[in-house]
Amino acid sequence: SEMSSVPDGKKLVRSPSGLRMVPENGAFNSPFSLDEPHWVPDQECPRCMQCDSKFDFIKRKHHCRRCGRCFCNKCCSRKVALPRMCFVDPVRQCAECSLLSQKETEFYDRQLRVLLAGGTFGVTLGTTEKCETMTCRLSNNHRYLFLDGESHFEVELSRISSMQVLTDGTSPGGMSRASGMILHYKPMGSQDSQQLHLEAAEDKKVAALWLAAMHKTAANPPKCWASRPTRTAPPRFSDQPMAPDLFWGKT
Repeated sequence: SEMSSVPDGKKLVRSPSGLRMVPENGAFNSPFSLDEPHWVPDQECPRCMQCDSKFDFIKRKHHCRRCGRCFCNKCCSRKVALPRMCFVDPVRQCAECSLLSQKETEFYDRQLRVLLAGGTFGVTLGTTEKCETMTCRLSNNHRYLFLDGESHFEVELSRISSMQVLTDGTSPGGMSRASGMILHYKPMGSQDSQQLHLEAAEDKKVAALWLAAMHKTAANPPKCWASRPTRTAPPRFSDQPMAPDLFWGKT
């Protein structure tokens, strides 16, 4: 259960593009989410914006649900999942947008699933000597890290100023594996930076996967993590598909 005051309520809304499951309070949108585009008005697109075919009674126009441009059926026939716009079902997209959405679906299916599941870490806050065993996971709305043990607290992702992934060299073949992480962030209402040190505890493999997913997300950040510095030795799991540069910037 989420120990935060962050509301998790969702509502089903119908837009011209299809059914969407969105947060009841827009202030708690996922930082990964995209707004629906404005559709190019019908009178401004007499031809397909891909193949330049003229629209008529037989060749009908269709709007790509991701970019809002007009295409003929041949150039905009694919229905692809678009989790960043919270669509319940796959929606019609042009060739360029459907490729982008497929790459993002890999992120949702892999990294995001791992981050939401969480891992167990020894957590040290600031310069204290006390290390507490806690579960660390991403909140359901993707805006916070929740840390849960004898004590509970949360870190808002947009307040993280730097992140360093720590590695060890004990993996088979001498490759390094993510073993910990140092975060610097400014707690709400404070101008002073706080340090948070996570060290893999108990199931080290699960923790290493969580850290690798965190690193990949920060290396290709959503809009709330713009220009977030990260430093690391390459995690052992870097052979997993990784989002291309500017992955999060394109709409």
